[in-house]
Formats: sequence, structure tokens, C-alpha cells
Amino acid sequence: MSVITISRQRGSFGNEIAAALAQKLGFELITHDTWLSMFLDTAASPHERHMLNESAKYYLTASQTGDTFLDLLSQNLRAFTRTHNAVLVGFGSQAIYANDDSALHIRVFAPDSVRIARLKKQYHVSDAQAEQILSKADKKQKKFVYTLFGASVAEASQYHLTLNTANLGADECVAAVMALHEQRAIKRRIEQHADHISAKANLSGLAVLKNESEIEFARLLDMYHIEWVYEPKTFPVEWDAGGNVISAFSPDFYLPKFDTFIELTTMNQKYVTDKNKKVKKLRELYPGINIKVVYKKDFHSLAERFNLSGE
Repeated sequence: MSVITISRQRGSFGNEIAAALAQKLGFELITHDTWLSMFLDTAASPHERHMLNESAKYYLTASQTGDTFLDLLSQNLRAFTRTHNAVLVGFGSQAIYANDDSALHIRVFAPDSVRIARLKKQYHVSDAQAEQILSKADKKQKKFVYTLFGASVAEASQYHLTLNTANLGADECVAAVMALHEQRAIKRRIEQHADHISAKANLSGLAVLKNESEIEFARLLDMYHIEWVYEPKTFPVEWDAGGNVISAFSPDFYLPKFDTFIELTTMNQKYVTDKNKKVKKLRELYPGINIKVVYKKDFHSLAERFNLSGE
């Protein structure tokens, strides 16, 4: 399953972005208000829940199970996200899922002057009051993450994407995260498929290829121990007025090591032109996809160089 963690500054629109993401993706939204009730409700007494709300350090004390409250919460959370997609807001969730390839970590921030102006408008307070609210919130967040995980919440290397909402609207931020999420999901599916393919498996699978040129190209890749997947994904490139796909493109090979699709064009010029049009559309519609076209003259030059024809 997929997890998106949202670390956000007070007044950065991080909560709004997280809620919109969860709604658009159909993910479970887990916020400060739901962490305890979802994952520690039966493990903590009313007094313990009160202490957990008041003190970050209390998460490091032992629960009735013998595990710390932090360990217990982390275990229950991970069990939940094994079967549910989720957007996790705050709580240092980027640290809990730091080594999880299925997790996408986002940091939402804005300059102090922007956040102060937003709080003034929201709560009808003075500059000094808004500044005090932000200072208190920032200190609490920093202390919480450092106390539990020994990390700085502002350290950029923890995140895949940082969003400055002084320059980006909430809708733009949501669109950016969704696009990155989709690209990572595509890459993960391809990599998972490629994990089952070795050079030996590639050779034994040559029979599934459609023509001699593809077989020769696959042999060339195998010669250099370059892992490949044959036609792993089809990309829609044209739709009718009703949203139905009327044209799609399946590149011939995917090279996981280079995160690159390869399209062979060894047919007559009519088909080459058609393929080039589809490649151009694919690049326009899917800018995060890397695709290279190998033309007839280039391929035959390689084939002759390495005597792949068997002559």
C-alpha cells in the first residue's frame, strides 16, 4: 500500500493540502486528532492519553504491553498501512517511514511573514500575537520530532518534495504531489516486475518477442548484462470526447537500471513516422517518463558490430 507523509509548518496550508490529497486519492487521512484514537485507544488509559497529549517524552515510557507508547503506535500504524493507503499528517511520520520505499515524504512551509499574515487574517490578532502563536507552534514541533526521533523536522534530506506555499497555491501543491505519487507508483510497479527477471530469464523469454529485430536487441542487452522488461506498460496518448482511450503506446523495452523505455523503429518509413508521433505525444503527456528511440540505422550498426545475426 502507499503512504504519503505531510510535515507542515503552522500557517503553511499543510493541513488543507493533506485533506485535499486524501480526498482526491481516496486515501485514509490521519491527523493529530486521530493518531491516538486510532492506534493507542485500547492501550492507553485516560490518564495516559492525557499525558501523551501533553508531553512528547511520555511516548518513550512503557505501556501496559511492555513496549513504549511510541513503539506500540508505530507497530499499529504500520499494520494499518499494510492494508490501507494513507496520508499521515505530522507526528514525525516521515521518520517512522524513513526507510520505506512505498512512502512519499512531503514538507510544506512558508516564510514567517506569510504565515503571520495568514494567522492575523484567520484569528483577527495583531502581528505580535500571530508571531507568538507561530513561535510556540514551531518550537513544539521541533521538540516533538527531536525528542522522539532525534531528527530535525526542517532537514530537507528527509523529504522527497518541499513546497513553499508563498509561491504555490494549495491546488498546485496537491497537483504536484499527485503527479509525483503517480510517477513513483509507475516506477515501483515496473521495478517489482523487473526484480523477477535475470539475464538468464531474459534469454529464455526471447520467444515472447514479436520479431527478429526485438530478439536481436534483447540479445544485445543480455550480452552486456543489462536487465530489461518487454512492453511492461501501455500509455494512453489520445482520448475521444467521452474520455475513452482511442490511441495508446507500448514502448518495446524498459531498462530498470536506467529508468528508460526503448522503442525500436526498424520498419518502413510509414510506421516510423507514426511511432515518432506517438513518442512525441508520450513525452508531452508524461514528462517524467524517459524514452529513447533506436532507429533502424543505429540498431543495424550495433547488430553488425557485435555480429548478432549469427553470421
